[in-house]
Amino acid sequence: MVIINAHIHPVEGPAIPSGYLRFGEEILALGPMTQYVPQAGEEVLDAEGAWLLPGLVDVHTHLGLFGDGLGFEAEDVNEITDPVTPQLRALDGINPMDRTFRESLSAGVTAVAVAPGSANPIGGQIVMLHTGGKRVDDMVIRAPLAMKFALGENPKSCYHDRDETPVTRMATAALIRQALFEAREYGKKQQAAAQDPERDAPDFDMKHEALLPVLRREIQAHFHAHRLDDIFTALRIAREFDLDYVIVHGTESYLAADTLAAEGARVVTGPNLLDRSKPELQNMTFSGPGVLTAAGVLCSICTDHPETPLKYLTLCAAMAVKKGMDHDDAIRAITWNPAKIVGLEDKIGSLKPGKWADLTLFSADPLTVDARCTAVFLRGKRQEIETV
Repeated sequence: MVIINAHIHPVEGPAIPSGYLRFGEEILALGPMTQYVPQAGEEVLDAEGAWLLPGLVDVHTHLGLFGDGLGFEAEDVNEITDPVTPQLRALDGINPMDRTFRESLSAGVTAVAVAPGSANPIGGQIVMLHTGGKRVDDMVIRAPLAMKFALGENPKSCYHDRDETPVTRMATAALIRQALFEAREYGKKQQAAAQDPERDAPDFDMKHEALLPVLRREIQAHFHAHRLDDIFTALRIAREFDLDYVIVHGTESYLAADTLAAEGARVVTGPNLLDRSKPELQNMTFSGPGVLTAAGVLCSICTDHPETPLKYLTLCAAMAVKKGMDHDDAIRAITWNPAKIVGLEDKIGSLKPGKWADLTLFSADPLTVDARCTAVFLRGKRQEIETV
């Protein structure tokens, strides 16, 4: 198939005011219309000047773990019975038939990371999904993508209400350290037993097994942290255990943007399209993504769906532009940057030959309020969408 007469925004390179893009499951070629040569038998979609972008990407959501408009029966995001649950998998709790999947896809969001909640210091495994499909196994891009850790108010408040540990930031960090240390020792014993038949292997422990890929840097550690001191606690723990880490939310990260840039930190900012519902959000501002990007921090924008519905991802990026972020940087913050943050930039996030044909067409600049998503493709297959 080929899309012609499109305003193409490749993201990695300059915009093509009037261009074409040819694709199958992957992108085959793109360029200005002056270079377009029709091929016999191919299906042609005339964009008539619409904006063609890569599918939008959000690497921190709880999509499908909260039932839209429902209560406890459809809430599968937090297992508040044990503060350390690395063995849990978001994949096992997601309902892809929830209507918010269809709404997200119809808004041009094609790839999402779905994470357990932040009630537990260690919440479980995060999965990366396409947003179209009926069986979650068929939607998986990478599983597991990362391990969810949480610092700050959420673990404190959840377990304070239960009169159980952790009720302080000290205890939250200590529980994370203890779990990582025990998993590291478990791995050493496994390795020693593999090298020496006379040594006994440790008894199987699902929690330790789930943390070993984190310690081996095979998957990332995503740290929920809003307040600046919590952000630096995440960096401290990551350094102690040599983790491949990402800061999620990072509400106060802009207050130390230069320091985080020097540390090589990656920050998934948001959600900002909500009220300051708790003390650690007192310094929340849409200026944050622009400040971080200007300082050299690899930064993306997230909705934390359902805190902000995922269908408003472009609105979140537009608000960052309103507060000083460069327009093209804001586009990258919901496409290429999140893909780079989670190590999937070779597949999604920009328009380039060889990458997956995850494509979106918008009637106008997607960061304007009157822009409508008119077509969505996943791996080259056109999806049924609705007006959202």
